[in-house]
Amino acid sequence: MKKYFEIFWRFLALGCASFGGPAAHIGYFRKAFVQSREWLDEEAFARLIALSQFLPGPGSSQLGFAIGCRRGGILGGLLAFLGFTIPSFAIMVVMASATQAQDSQNWFSGLVQGLKWLAVVVVADATLSMFRSFCQSKLTMGLCVAAAAALLTVPGLIAQFSCLIVAACIGVYFLGKGNAQPSTAERAKLRWIPLSIFTVLFIATLLGIGGLAAGFYQAGSLVFGGGHVVLPLLQGGYSDSISPDRFLLGYASAQAVPGPMFTLASFLGAEISPGTPWLGGLIATLGIFVPGFLLILAFGDAWETFAKRPKLAGAVAGINAAVVGLLLAALYQPVFVSAVKLPLHFAIVAVGFYALRGLKLPLLVIVGSFALAGAIIK
Repeated sequence: MKKYFEIFWRFLALGCASFGGPAAHIGYFRKAFVQSREWLDEEAFARLIALSQFLPGPGSSQLGFAIGCRRGGILGGLLAFLGFTIPSFAIMVVMASATQAQDSQNWFSGLVQGLKWLAVVVVADATLSMFRSFCQSKLTMGLCVAAAAALLTVPGLIAQFSCLIVAACIGVYFLGKGNAQPSTAERAKLRWIPLSIFTVLFIATLLGIGGLAAGFYQAGSLVFGGGHVVLPLLQGGYSDSISPDRFLLGYASAQAVPGPMFTLASFLGAEISPGTPWLGGLIATLGIFVPGFLLILAFGDAWETFAKRPKLAGAVAGINAAVVGLLLAALYQPVFVSAVKLPLHFAIVAVGFYALRGLKLPLLVIVGSFALAGAIIK
């Protein structure tokens, strides 16, 4: 019992203090669980990082879930998720509920404007970083541009899914090169029960079953590349229910709170269900996190073997390139179009981008600066 309490408490402490996004979360986890408490060694930690990056879903939360499972089984994984997620979940639901009544006030509209400029900076930085990482060949650059052009021309969730599927197929045939294959002794051992549950739930959401959770489950099942990439998937799926301004407020707020960025879903769920914001936020949060955890359980014991399969690695490479294109399209619409109306706005965004990428100022300093600028300039 003491072990489970420790898992929850340690992850709760991290959930209250882990600012900076998925990359920073990995550093926090390494310091806490590898260096300080020695729950696992460097090699095991590196394997779990690779697994969380290889599968779709919220990478840092999947890493935390995997560490919890390693420490205390499935219950340990669930406690790790709860501890790491509860703080940001609560903040985002409160933010959604409290700000609905403030939209008409001048000071608050200025604050929202500042956070929208922040969203432009953060998404632009993420897009550039991911382009450099995932689009290093002519083919992957082409997949990125094609996906962006397709989404800007025919926006919507179906177009997004189609881009990912086409990119995966192209990756299998043109990027999945190599001769490495698992030996007979290394045959992958899948856990079929969680994989079956994942598949059944995904098919159910495609058939329109699942209500509020359906779109969030689909997004959580298809997101490669971390928290920023969930932006275009959720925006495409819920554009009819949430205004661009409210969506960007939620996205910008997710940058400013500790813990996983995927709690943007908590904000959106509360926004869609104003009468029962906590229930709506909970359903949306579970919807977007559950698929990634099911995949961790399904592939956790077999990931090293699967990683040696060139065709599968090629499919992931193609998906990653298309994901950058989706993010590029989202950078323009809705992020840039909704936030930048005047030359002064663009100047503020440019300065902020330099502060983040050039000066590498702490994110909290940049968040505060944008909020102040929005409140002053309106």
